[in-house]
Amino acid sequence: MSLWTAEADGEPPLPDLSRVPTWIVTDGKAGDENQCIGIAECLSLPYELRRITSRPFGWTAPWGPIDPRDAPGRQGGALAGPLPEIVISSGRRAVPYLRALRQASRNRSFTAFLKDPRTGHDSADFIWVPDYDDLRGPNVFTTLTAPHQVSQARLQAARASPDPRLSVLPWPRIAVLIGGDSRHLSYRPADMKRLVGHLATIADGGSSLMLTVSRRTPEALRKALERLVADKGGFFWDGGGDNPYVGMLAIADQVVVTSDSANMVGEAASTGVPLLLFDLPKTYIRHRRMFAGLAMAGALKPFVGRLEGLQYAPIDATPEIAQAMARAFVEHGKRIAAAPNPN
Repeated sequence: MSLWTAEADGEPPLPDLSRVPTWIVTDGKAGDENQCIGIAECLSLPYELRRITSRPFGWTAPWGPIDPRDAPGRQGGALAGPLPEIVISSGRRAVPYLRALRQASRNRSFTAFLKDPRTGHDSADFIWVPDYDDLRGPNVFTTLTAPHQVSQARLQAARASPDPRLSVLPWPRIAVLIGGDSRHLSYRPADMKRLVGHLATIADGGSSLMLTVSRRTPEALRKALERLVADKGGFFWDGGGDNPYVGMLAIADQVVVTSDSANMVGEAASTGVPLLLFDLPKTYIRHRRMFAGLAMAGALKPFVGRLEGLQYAPIDATPEIAQAMARAFVEHGKRIAAAPNPN
C-alpha cells in the first residue's frame, strides 16, 4: 500500500495526488531543483520545471518584483499557461515568482517553499527548513536532513542490478563524494593533500575507492584523485557514461563525503552505512549543526584516514517532508472550499 494512501498516526488517508498539476519553480540551481523534484517524486506529482532564466531583477530578490516578461499567463514567460494547483519552489530568486503566483491565483494555488525564503513564514502555505535554520511558524516544518532524490526504491533497484563498473571492485567498497569551491569556501593545497593522503591510506589497507567529483572540484584535486585511482585501483567517474552516483551509494560499505555539501551528506545518510566526513575550514556553522546531529545519531564520524564501525537506521527525511506538505495541501483545499466565492 502506498505511503500516501495509508493511514498514519490515526490521521485520515491522503488523497491520490498523481494527477494534481504541479510546477517546480527555481532558477535552475541543481541543489534547489533536486530538493523540489525529490518531494514531487515522493508524492507522484506530475510536475513541470519552470526555470527562471531572466536575470535583470534577480539582484532585488527576494523582496523585489519579477521580470514583467515572466508575468503569470504571459506567453513565452516562465509562468506562462494555466496556473497549477501546487507550486514547489526554492532559491532566493524564486521568491518574487512565488509571490506573483499567489497573487495571480488569489491564493488558490497551494505554494510550498523549501529553505528559508528570507521574507517570513507567511511567504508560502508550507515551508520546509532544516533544523539548524532559525525560521519557525505554524506552517514551517523542520527536519535534520534535506529532501533529495536518493530514495530507498532507487537504492534497492541499484542493489538489485548493480553497475558493472562498480560491482567488479573487491569489498570493502568506499564511495567518495567530492564537492568543490564555492563563494564561501575554497579548497587549500593543504586540504587537497590531506584528503588525497587519507584516501591513499584506506586504499593501501585494501579498500576499493569509488570516486565522483563535482563541477566545482578544483582541477588540481581532480587530477590528483585520478592519479590516485590509476595507482591504487578503483573507479573514478570522468563524466562519461551513466552517472554512477546512486549506484555507488547503493553498494558502498562506507561513504566519505566532503563537508562543503550538506546535500551530499544528507543523501549519503539515506544508505544507513557509516559516513566519514572530511572537514574543510570555513564550513558553514549551520551545516556543522546538522553534522553534529548525524554524529549524535551514530551515523557520522570525521574522516582521518581510517574506516569506522557505525550502525544506524537509514536517515531520509524526504517522505516525512512530503507527507507533511501533502497534509498541508489537503488543509489548504478545505480552506479554499469554505471561503466565499470572490465572484
